[in-house]
Amino acid sequence: MKKTVTYVEMTDRAQLVAGTPVPGMTLVPVGGDLSPLPGLMARIGGPYQWRSARRSPQEWTEWFAERPGRTFWLLTMADETAGVVCYDHDPGEAGAGTDTEITTFGLLPEFTGKGLGGHALTLAVEQGWRLGPGVRRVWLHTSSADNPNALPNYHRRGFRTFKTEEATPGPA
Repeated sequence: MKKTVTYVEMTDRAQLVAGTPVPGMTLVPVGGDLSPLPGLMARIGGPYQWRSARRSPQEWTEWFAERPGRTFWLLTMADETAGVVCYDHDPGEAGAGTDTEITTFGLLPEFTGKGLGGHALTLAVEQGWRLGPGVRRVWLHTSSADNPNALPNYHRRGFRTFKTEEATPGPA
């Protein structure tokens, strides 16, 4: 079964169209202890067949180590974990500006369908612009296998599609 992968970007922070604020929702950095992340990401991505839902402990160790600049943040709702945001910040070439990729963005199943995604994405994008000096682009990708509200939410927040491709999922 093929799926469509859609890549979206913002090239100016002024393009962000904020979602409706959700009182009590915050974005907090994950400290040095990354041990809760595999379970959280598996719960978020399991319904959508995310690779993170099936990584082995060794694969998690390798994934955490492959990009030293990768940062992890928790979306919280009244101090309860509601979701995860992961960023890969690429400093680029000198003078060319930097890219921030949102590699993971998602809410735990018990927080989906409650109108929280717009504000959660707003918080994630705002932080993406603040990750380093000279950020010139914040981008991410989604697929037709993800939550059906994902791509419309990205477009409502001001992301524009810059590439689509058909992908055949590999073995589980």
